[in-house]
Amino acid sequence: MYKRQIYLDKLIARKDNGLIKIITGVRRCGKSFLLFKLYKKYLNRLGIEDSHIIQISLEETENFSLHNPLVLDAHLKKLLVDKKQYYIFLDEIQFVKSIKNPDTSIIDAEPITFYSVLNSLLKRENVDVYVTGSNSKMLSGDILTEFRGRGDEVRVFPLSFSEFMEKYNGDVRDGWDEYLMYGGLPFTVKAKTHEAKSSYLKNLFTETYIKDVIERNKFKNEENISDLLNILASSVGSLTNSLNIQNTFLSVKKQTVSVNTISSYTKALQGAFLIDSAKRFDIKGRKYISTPLKYYFVDTGLRNALLNFRQIEEPHLMENIIFNELKIRGYDVDVGVVGIYETNKKGSGQKKQLEIDFVANKAQERLYIQSALTMADEEKAAIELRPFLHITDSFRKIVLVGGKKAPQTTEQGFTIVGIINFLMGERL
Repeated sequence: MYKRQIYLDKLIARKDNGLIKIITGVRRCGKSFLLFKLYKKYLNRLGIEDSHIIQISLEETENFSLHNPLVLDAHLKKLLVDKKQYYIFLDEIQFVKSIKNPDTSIIDAEPITFYSVLNSLLKRENVDVYVTGSNSKMLSGDILTEFRGRGDEVRVFPLSFSEFMEKYNGDVRDGWDEYLMYGGLPFTVKAKTHEAKSSYLKNLFTETYIKDVIERNKFKNEENISDLLNILASSVGSLTNSLNIQNTFLSVKKQTVSVNTISSYTKALQGAFLIDSAKRFDIKGRKYISTPLKYYFVDTGLRNALLNFRQIEEPHLMENIIFNELKIRGYDVDVGVVGIYETNKKGSGQKKQLEIDFVANKAQERLYIQSALTMADEEKAAIELRPFLHITDSFRKIVLVGGKKAPQTTEQGFTIVGIINFLMGERL
């Protein structure tokens, strides 16, 4: 049993705050376990009886009738039999369907949705509501608008490396190799063999993730979505945009797919929490550069399974893991761009852009981070550190290298530290 302490603490801090707690994340990342097991156990320790903790998993066949919002509403109201505080857990709320408003006396009446059910619950003083869902458009955006600031989101990720190591029986370096290969989806971690892990990850895509994306967005071409995922998986950490992807479809797949269609696909995949993107940020100009972007997968195991475990490129996967770790820690993450003017030996000059892998912001804190598997020679070190030399602010500048290396400070005040130390939470 993984503690999932970072997320459990977030739920505890939000208990009885009058808001609907919206627990989002890719399917099978542990949202249900967090709510139904860990948080329920916490409530029980406070003396709250099971009769006042209502748990409904809407993807279970016995609860399919509750996909009708009116049936769900009536069912919940029957269970609220006294004035004591109730805690309602609704798992995978996106399965509740929209239905036509039965009140024909209202012209242009809005359809009845799960929003209607949750709005009704919000009016009760003795109810604290928690919902989970795997669709960001439905939950992260619309629900927050629908409830006018009365929704409170907690984003859950697959196991971080430090969580993975809680139960790993072996050396931390071996743990890193396994995590790099198979990622942190809880069931994958429990599986014992490559065949079991690989089969589970591949089936998740074909039987769950892709079908979900197609059904929710009414897409018609499953093959194109699969091809797009493969393209993104092959270019993790590389700058790209819809036009570049369109050209790849044309040159590799001999297919013409419009830029708008590709954009719709990538947005849908982000909406299902399968991928995320990092925009480019001009550090000196303090503005965003709209294109190109970098895309990262929510889990390296999922990315590797897509490519049949062929392209296990540690530098790119390490960068993907750092991106996810920063998101888990609550940072907003961009790709940094530093513009410089460089003069050659003949005296002529030209403008250049230097890239910083990550600019991570949280409240008043900012981190500049370079991901470098190795800095074995002076030339490689100079390339990684060079962008930092052109940033004049005093925020921390960190280079993450492969392995387990204790933090070291350079003469310029930059920190070099091993990726394992960073992921395990060592103070820098």
